[in-house]
Amino acid sequence: MPPQLQLAAIDVKPGAALESQSGLQMLRPRIYGAWAQPAGPKRVAAIVMHPTSNFMGHYLIAPLAERGVACMGLNSRYAGNDTLLLMERVIQDLGAGVQFLRAQGYDKVVLIGNSGGAALAAFYQAQAERLTIDRMLDGDPAQLSPQDLPPVQGLALCAAHEGRSFLMRHWIDPSVFDEDDPLAANFDVDMYDPRNGPPYSPEFLAKFRAAQQNRLQRIDQWVLARLSLLRRLDVPGAPRDQVFVIHRTHADPRFLDLGLDPNDRAVGSVWGVGAQGAKSVNYAASQMGRITSLTAFLSQWSPLSRADGPSNLAKTSVPVLLHTYTADQSTFPSTRDAWLAAGGRRIRNIDVQGGNHYLAGQPQLVQQVADEMAAWMLAL
Repeated sequence: MPPQLQLAAIDVKPGAALESQSGLQMLRPRIYGAWAQPAGPKRVAAIVMHPTSNFMGHYLIAPLAERGVACMGLNSRYAGNDTLLLMERVIQDLGAGVQFLRAQGYDKVVLIGNSGGAALAAFYQAQAERLTIDRMLDGDPAQLSPQDLPPVQGLALCAAHEGRSFLMRHWIDPSVFDEDDPLAANFDVDMYDPRNGPPYSPEFLAKFRAAQQNRLQRIDQWVLARLSLLRRLDVPGAPRDQVFVIHRTHADPRFLDLGLDPNDRAVGSVWGVGAQGAKSVNYAASQMGRITSLTAFLSQWSPLSRADGPSNLAKTSVPVLLHTYTADQSTFPSTRDAWLAAGGRRIRNIDVQGGNHYLAGQPQLVQQVADEMAAWMLAL
């Protein structure tokens, strides 16, 4: 029989006032996980976690347990809604998961950083080995302590994004010239206008990337100015934060031009098939970073974010395993190279040939990754 899933309900420290609409969650904040453990000796346990996605049904939980590794899919307090997400609070949640597994008798714990969880895992371990954050980027106390962040013994990364701020930097649509109008588009830097490609010329790409950085810088400066204004209001009950909208955040020329950063991927993105699918996602109401608060933007989407993956990985000392899915439409050879450069001699890469971002419809590749990951973890 396959190992049975168990539910974990883990108390965590309260965060900011009104970070949730649930009074119960604010007064007694909890996070939840689903985990399976093998029979026999308690050798090693793993946590797979994403800042906001629900990983309680992750595809590696059961396969790893079948191979002798206890595995938990853990959700942060922001599961399903990253509007107010603070990465500094997410690592605190992850630390509570590590403490939970240690209390179950697992002295050796490994973090699995899948997709957006890769930068989270690297950020966690960097701060666990040397806590440097005492304040949030808005100046408020971070309320982190070394006891919140017990170090782990290894990091296993797969389909690994470099971080949320990297995605925003590379995916934000530079053709938006009116932040209040989601339909506004400047032809000169619109990758979805067929007159510009694909394929895209070096001249177009240079203009496109420069315009991306200009738009992101404008938003970043507005956020800092707006936050400063709110914090200067000397009125009882004055607001300290607000939400705003970032339209069109799904525009990376690599989605449509397979000659850029080439791998085995098909045209389109992880959420949209083909050129029209990717364009539809770009305009969707639910896309990446669409609704965010000022403080959450700084923590996760801004160039000021502390949660970028490779830079944090370089600050760690533990062994690292990297699985690169070669047909991934959102991580590329340059992504792999950034992780490898950061990990140096501590990191080993395995290419998973033909693997898409979620290994969706690829059960044989799930088994391959589980085989290799479990063998590596058990040998630590």
